[in-house]
This record gives sequence, C-alpha cells and structure tokens, in this order.
Amino acid sequence: MTFFNPTEPILRPKQYALDYQDRQGLLHVQLKIKNKTLVSNIYNRIDQVFGLWGLISAAVFITAQFTPISWVTQAIVWSVLTVGGTLVTIGLTHFWVAVERLHWVLYVWVILMLVGVAITDLGIFLGWGQVLMHLSHLWLGLCAIGYFCTGIGMRSRAFIISGIIHSLGIVSLSYVVGWQFLVTGLIMAANLFVLAETQWDMRLPIESYGLLTEKQKQFNREQQKLRQATC
Repeated sequence: MTFFNPTEPILRPKQYALDYQDRQGLLHVQLKIKNKTLVSNIYNRIDQVFGLWGLISAAVFITAQFTPISWVTQAIVWSVLTVGGTLVTIGLTHFWVAVERLHWVLYVWVILMLVGVAITDLGIFLGWGQVLMHLSHLWLGLCAIGYFCTGIGMRSRAFIISGIIHSLGIVSLSYVVGWQFLVTGLIMAANLFVLAETQWDMRLPIESYGLLTEKQKQFNREQQKLRQATC
C-alpha cells in the first residue's frame, strides 16, 4: 500500500462524481452568451476557500508592489483581510475537515496565518527592517509549510508540489529584486486558482466516521467506483 493514491492523477479536470462531504455548499458557475456556454465549472467549499485566498493574495501583494499607500495603512488592511479570510475558511471547511479527520490541517493553516499577520504587523509598526525586507520570504515560507502539512494529511502529491513551488519561490526572490511583492502575489494566487479550478489527488475518503450515515457512506463508495472508472 502506497502513501499516495496512485489511482488518481495529480491534477485533472473537475469531476461531477463527488463524495457527500464535497457536495455540501457546492457552487455551479456557468457563463453563457445566448446558447453558447463560455464557462461551466463546479466549486466545492474547499475550492471556494482557494478562490478566496487567491483573491486576497493577489490584492495584498499587488497593492504592496504598485500603490503608494503607507505601510501602516496596508498593515491594517492586510490584517483585516487575513483574519476575515481565516474566519470564512473555518466556516466553509468545518464539516469537510470533520468528515475527513483533518482538523489538524485547518489548525495549522489558522496558526500560520495568524503568526504571519503578527510578525508582519510587528515589523511594520515597530520598524523592524529585517522583517520588512523579507516579508515575501516570510509568507512564501509559511504557505510552503501549510502546503506540505496539507499534502501529508491528505496524502496529496498536488499539495506537496505546491509546497515545493513556494519553496522555490523563496529562492527566486533574489533574482527579482524590486519586484518581490509582485512575484510573491503571482506565485501564491496562481497556485490557489489552479487548485480551485482543478480536481487534485488525495487518499480515499474515510467511511467509518460518525458524521456520515450508512446511506451517505454507500454514496461515497459508489462515487469512488465511478471516479476510478473514468481515470
């Protein structure tokens, strides 16, 4: 038995054969012009979280790169966005992480985000030069840790690769002096949007957890067989 699920591709187009916990709060986004469908995709609550953080990451780091807004003002806005995003994340994911027994992964991300906000704010308000010079390194590093933990918890190669991408992003910052915030925002946002728009690999769903009824567990087994048949 391998640690990762070898039957699933690392990334693939979204599948409509979803487990019960993935169907809760499902959004179906469709854009049409007359009878022609331009965009049609489904987003479970985890995908919605990725999309939210992709927007937050892009807004924060692109603003830092291109606007003359003071550091203090930006720190306040960043803190509000990050804490607000964290609370929304908890609300959207609580059922999914309970079913999948991944509370600890959510806790890791919450701690990482709060630690990042605290260090960033202290660096700005107290004028810590080393922190201000390495904000991009800090956030890429925190995200890398979060992705590695997620990859281990979910047994997902996609999230391990995301952690590697963010780690390599730290190395790349020395080659883009003057554009570090922009590069950081692009790495973080692009990775999140890719995860939101695709279906990533993970271990088989947990069936024995008490939050699901026998009927819901059977539904999951049937969906898993359907996914395997389409691989």
